[in-house]
Amino acid sequence: MQSTTTPQVTTGWGRKTAYDDWVQSLEIPVHTGYYVEDIRTVEVGWWPERECSAAILKLAGQEGVTEVRVTEIPAGKTTAPVHQALDELVYVADGRGLTAISAGGRSPKTFEWQKHSLFLIPRNHTYQLSNTQGDRPVRLLHYNSLPMAMQLLPDPDFFFRDHGANPDLLYGEGEGEFYSEAKIVKGANDVRGGAFWVGNFFPDMRAWDSLVPFKGRGAGGHVVWIRYPKAPLWNHMSVFGSKTYKKGHRHGPGTLIVIPTGEGYSYMWPEGGEKVYIPWHEASVFVPPNRWFHQHFNVSAETDRYLAFHAPRGGGGNERVEDQARDQIEYPDEDSIIRETFERELGKRGLKSIMPDIAYSDRGYEWEYANDQD
Repeated sequence: MQSTTTPQVTTGWGRKTAYDDWVQSLEIPVHTGYYVEDIRTVEVGWWPERECSAAILKLAGQEGVTEVRVTEIPAGKTTAPVHQALDELVYVADGRGLTAISAGGRSPKTFEWQKHSLFLIPRNHTYQLSNTQGDRPVRLLHYNSLPMAMQLLPDPDFFFRDHGANPDLLYGEGEGEFYSEAKIVKGANDVRGGAFWVGNFFPDMRAWDSLVPFKGRGAGGHVVWIRYPKAPLWNHMSVFGSKTYKKGHRHGPGTLIVIPTGEGYSYMWPEGGEKVYIPWHEASVFVPPNRWFHQHFNVSAETDRYLAFHAPRGGGGNERVEDQARDQIEYPDEDSIIRETFERELGKRGLKSIMPDIAYSDRGYEWEYANDQD
């Protein structure tokens, strides 16, 4: 089930774009609203050109910046070859399979993936996706900047033609296998915790445990920052404890949030406006609209995770809070409905909040982190 409320969000001059026309021509389901409860079960339709089923998500917060697409591959089947001029991130919502990717007419490189894997398909390469399971379909979530790119170049065919990739990216020697294990970069001064991971394949985001404290956002949470060596798209995954919740904050459009594991909800609202309630669990997705505050709540007995997909910096989306006084709401300053709703939702499940009382009176309060060396 997904939101049936019509989002009060507009883009551009309200006119149809080349991307809108292209999506309409596909004749596959298009889902709108504020969220999709479960991308593993959302309706898809057959896409003959790709030899798979698919659906387009046009959620409120994408606002012509990013594309979010769901693909379903039948048991034991392989998609048609696709050549795409833009970088694309793929998250495996369900299933197990194989990607074959090539450039310049050379033999393809292949790698296997499983549920909760995350990987990059680099621009100007040709790829195919295979379901290696013989008994059930695969569900994949795709994220790219196609709507924004088509605003600048309103020619859909351009983005699916071969413009000639640099084969060294995939086949070159000296930098290791393209889809080899990600590596940590320490000492980064532009991310909290001073480290991020660089790679093109992350095998299981549900089990990823190389985390650093996410100070300043509350709930004693941890985070991993993810970057791709040659692509402007990026991710982060936030992990926060049972019976806690994060501070409200806001940023630009286009940031997709998918839930790898957990149960909770989020509030989203424009400054001074009505709050939208987003219930979520594994495989739920939503996109906070441009400059809307949003806040995430864990009402389960386990640790929750949310994985964020970010548009290129300067292209709309930006997770970083640039002005904390204006763009982040400290616990003592939040609307009373925030705490009331949280405690009520926990009570429905026989749980009680473990948020410390001091967090509601001391704006400078910060959780203690084990083995904290900062």
